[in-house]
Amino acid sequence: MRADRLVAALLVLQARGRVTAARLAEELEVSVATARRDLEALAAAGVPVYPQAGRGGGWQLVGGARTDLSGLTAAEAQALFVLVGPTGRLSPDVRSALRKLVRALPETFRADARAAAGAVVLDPSAWGRELRKQPGFVAVLQQAVVGRRRVGLEYTSWGGEPAERLVDPWGLVDKDGVWYLVAGTERGRRTFRVDRISAVTVTDEPAEQPEDLGREWAQVVAEVEARRGGTTASVLVERSLLPWVRRQFGRQCRVLGEEGDRVRVELAAPTAELLARQVAGWGARAEVLEPPEVRAGLARLGRELGERYG
Repeated sequence: MRADRLVAALLVLQARGRVTAARLAEELEVSVATARRDLEALAAAGVPVYPQAGRGGGWQLVGGARTDLSGLTAAEAQALFVLVGPTGRLSPDVRSALRKLVRALPETFRADARAAAGAVVLDPSAWGRELRKQPGFVAVLQQAVVGRRRVGLEYTSWGGEPAERLVDPWGLVDKDGVWYLVAGTERGRRTFRVDRISAVTVTDEPAEQPEDLGREWAQVVAEVEARRGGTTASVLVERSLLPWVRRQFGRQCRVLGEEGDRVRVELAAPTAELLARQVAGWGARAEVLEPPEVRAGLARLGRELGERYG
C-alpha cells in the first residue's frame, strides 16, 4: 500500500541521509515516477524532506543524515502515536518497535508521545454486536504479501463448495471488522473473504503485485456498489429518520430534496425484494413512491405480518 511505501521511504532517508528518486525506486522496487511522487507526497504532508538539485544532489531530511526521528515535529509525533493508539492491543513485535520509536524521538517529545498513545481507546465492536475476531490466516497471508510469494487457498465461496485456488496475494483489507484478501488470479483481480478460507499454503513461487493496493481496492468497492444498486426506489422519509436511512444504506442513499416535513431520497439495493425488506422496518415513517415492484413487496410483507400478528 502507499502508506507502507511512504514509511519505508522515510526510513530510507533517515538511514542514508540523501537519496535520489532512482535509488529510492531501486530500494522500494517501484518505478522512478512512483518514488518521486512518494517523496513529493512526504514533503506536501509536512515531513521535512526537500530536493537538492545538481551533481550529488537528491532528496534529504532537513538536518542531513540521521538515524533517529528528530525530523518530526512535536505535533507530527503526537499525531503518529494517536493513530497507533493503546499498545496493549498490539503484537509484541509492534510494541517493541514503538518502544524503539519513543527512544528515537527528541527527549522533549517523549512524554507527549506516550500520552498521545493513551489518548484514544479503540473498541471495534458496535453496541449490541459481538466483537469479530481476526481470522486465523491473516498473519500468514500478511507474510506472503510482504514476501511476495504465491499462496494456495482452499476457499468456499458463498453458496458454493470448497475449491483450491492458486493466487498472487496483493494485500489485505479490514473493512468494518471483515478481512478480505485482494489477489491476482488467472482471471484477473479477485477478492476473498478471509473467514471463508479453510487452508493456506505459502509456495516458493514469486508473486506479482500492483503498485497501489489502495487504487485496486477502490475499484473493488466501486464494482460492489454498482452490483448493490440493481434496483432504485424514490422514497419520502420523515426528516428525523434521515440519519438512520443514510447509516443503513450508505452510498446507496441519495438525497433528492425536501417536501414539507419529509425528505425525498433515492435508495438502491440489489433487488426490489431486498429493498422492500429494508424499508419495511420504518413503518409509516417512510413512503415508497416508486417503483411498483417495491410497493408490491411492501404490501405483501404487510399482509404476511398482519396474518401472523393481527
